[in-house]
Amino acid sequence: MTTPDHQSPAPQPPVPTVGDRIYRSPMGLVGGVLLLVVVGWLGSDALFHGHGRAPWLALAAMILIVPLVIAFTLRPAVFAGEDRLRVRNPFRVIVLPWGEVAALRSGYSNEVVAKSGGTYQLWSVPVSLRARKKAQMHKSRAAAEAARGGEQTRRGFGGAGTRTGPTRAETDQVMDTLRELLDRRGAAESAQGEVTVRWAYEVIAPTLAGAVLLLILLITG
Repeated sequence: MTTPDHQSPAPQPPVPTVGDRIYRSPMGLVGGVLLLVVVGWLGSDALFHGHGRAPWLALAAMILIVPLVIAFTLRPAVFAGEDRLRVRNPFRVIVLPWGEVAALRSGYSNEVVAKSGGTYQLWSVPVSLRARKKAQMHKSRAAAEAARGGEQTRRGFGGAGTRTGPTRAETDQVMDTLRELLDRRGAAESAQGEVTVRWAYEVIAPTLAGAVLLLILLITG
């Protein structure tokens, strides 16, 4: 019985693909649901109990308002994958391969800058100046307590426990994560391509229809 000189390697299990990381605004989601409940309640009351032109005006207003509420609260999201960043804003969807991303910029708003020169705001990752200030206060307090604890240790006393708290605002942490992903995947062959922008006609069309209907009702009233 002969033994082959070379043995075929055992089959390797498939490499799992990493799903997109999805970033949305919790406050936006909560606010959107509450607004939809209020609009639905007021609109339904006018539709079923209103008189004269009130039901038609309520219907037109709901057709106009509901898509806008969804567009600015429930719709925005950022999908960060291994090869590309997909930004879903109120009226557009922008897909940027990591190789085409020049920078992720934070100021009064969080933005992604494409190498082609386009700048796109990240609606679902809003900047909170209050959260930044709070995180900075935690950071300063932790540094002061650490210094005070070190001084007490040098004098032979036990240092007090340092208070824990966020030293970076949550949305700033999200931007840090996106920057790390850009640094890691920006030069990858599979992360190259062109930036694509698509208008959200599923939001624009009903909004325009509601606006036109409401305008006609107001003019003919």
